Amino acid sequence: MHQNFIGGRFVDGPSNDPIVVLNPATGRQISTTPDTGADIVDEAVAAAKAAQPAWAKLPAIQRANHLRRLASAIRDKTDLIARTISEEQGKLLGLAKVEVAFTADYMDYMAEWARRIEGEIIPSDRAGESIFLFRQPIGVVGGILPWNFPFFLIARKLAPALVTGNTIVIKPSEETPNNAALFADIVAASDLPAGVFNLVYGRGGTTGAALVRNPDVGMLTFTGSVRAGSAIMAAAAPNITKLSLELGGKAPAIVMADADLDLAARAIRDSRVLNNGQVCNCAERVYVQDKVANDFAQRLTKLMAEVSFGDPLGNAEVGMGPLINRAAMDKVESMVRVAVSDGAELLTGGHADGSHGGAYFQPTVLMNCRNDMAIMRDEIFGPVLPIDVFHDFDEAVAKANDSEFGLTSSIYTKDLTLAMRACQEIRFGETYINRENFEAMQGYHAGVRKSGIGGADGKHGVYEFTQTHVVYIQS
Repeated sequence: MHQNFIGGRFVDGPSNDPIVVLNPATGRQISTTPDTGADIVDEAVAAAKAAQPAWAKLPAIQRANHLRRLASAIRDKTDLIARTISEEQGKLLGLAKVEVAFTADYMDYMAEWARRIEGEIIPSDRAGESIFLFRQPIGVVGGILPWNFPFFLIARKLAPALVTGNTIVIKPSEETPNNAALFADIVAASDLPAGVFNLVYGRGGTTGAALVRNPDVGMLTFTGSVRAGSAIMAAAAPNITKLSLELGGKAPAIVMADADLDLAARAIRDSRVLNNGQVCNCAERVYVQDKVANDFAQRLTKLMAEVSFGDPLGNAEVGMGPLINRAAMDKVESMVRVAVSDGAELLTGGHADGSHGGAYFQPTVLMNCRNDMAIMRDEIFGPVLPIDVFHDFDEAVAKANDSEFGLTSSIYTKDLTLAMRACQEIRFGETYINRENFEAMQGYHAGVRKSGIGGADGKHGVYEFTQTHVVYIQS
């Protein structure tokens, strides 16, 4: 059973009611973790709180150098970490290696901000007075991780927190704890001061809830579902804890009649099957202009039908792995079944495949969908692409914006005017034009509406982990 990592030491968690971790490709058990209770979570927060003042006093460049050394150690263990991610999450091995490399690069990128975090000098209305705005650390950050990019999300939450002078307590997903255990091993072998990074395992309702309710946690950063994010907001409210929440999406992809249809079909297909269809910012619903709707649907269907699936660590090369568990598989199948009963036309796929104990779902395309269908409104989180048809650009924008989510979006067109209108009229945190949905570390990954509050990456993501302190000096 994995041990928690608290104050620079590995610590046993409770042995009762352990969490069993399964390989979603085979259904076989691969590890167990404790379901850590509030008493041990409080110890982790206390360790982070005790370590934070000395950590914050270090010059930022010294904190950055710790991140660089961790990045180097990650690169040395790329193969082991990648295989671990693939085994516990079902990610293709090639994509798992990309995730590990991107994680190390992200640590290095955030380290570069050590010399770039800036305050302000503000003009005063009073003679002889100077006004300064400082950016200072918040204190202890609690990070609650999802399972779909489990290793990268450690860095996305840890790196900006540490470079700005905070300490952190991380809770990995109970579905994917093994990669986090490898990260703890890397930290244990490093010279990072004890208590700066802490790791506790457990379920959201026990370990996560204890972390959220602890009054010494100054900021919570969470990636996951709207339901869980809403619960976190409620639980954190008594302590007025700062929140950064990424809560999923329902990304529209608009295909205009003048678009390069082959480019659009391939980019949307690649976006949807990435990580086996389990990426919150990838295309989830497609709107195609009526003039090219049938042509585009045929191209997209052909590409989706070509995607093979199976065990990403098996003997055969596959284009897609399993969903995270059989409950997810059953949910996706139910959503497709309801859509068909509501009038959608199944063009390819549409069925679960639980052979050999895995949690697979066929790449699926649905035509004749409507915006009032659940398949167009609720997050699928599987390799399913529902298609609706529109007549003109205004109708497409109206349908795209008719959603409770607002994370990412995309449009395919050769018309610069329409592309620029999309930038202004599509109400989402990100818009991709003539390319697949995947953000850059120097951008700012943030949504609107129920896709969350706050954001990550780039300058604005760094400043999420700071609080301002304004000082007035009268000479």
